[in-house]
Amino acid sequence: MTAVAVYVLCVMTSTFCATLLLREYLRTRTRLLLWSSFAFAAFALNNALVFMDLVVLQAVDLSLFRATAALMAVGLLLYGLIWDAA
Repeated sequence: MTAVAVYVLCVMTSTFCATLLLREYLRTRTRLLLWSSFAFAAFALNNALVFMDLVVLQAVDLSLFRATAALMAVGLLLYGLIWDAA
């Protein structure tokens, strides 16, 4: 039961961070905030896939989808950091 609460809190926290970053981007139009919000949305997707994989669909292996979502999140953040520095 404790693991389920942690998984749900991770999804909620990532979603909340993505929302706050996107809201601040809409106010200031700073590109790094946009890429960070996209990255945190992908992190939220990754956390949701962890929850689905380990709690809901225990017979199905979603590790490839989880790894893809995490790679996409890190890639988005890295692209935003490089692009904004230029």
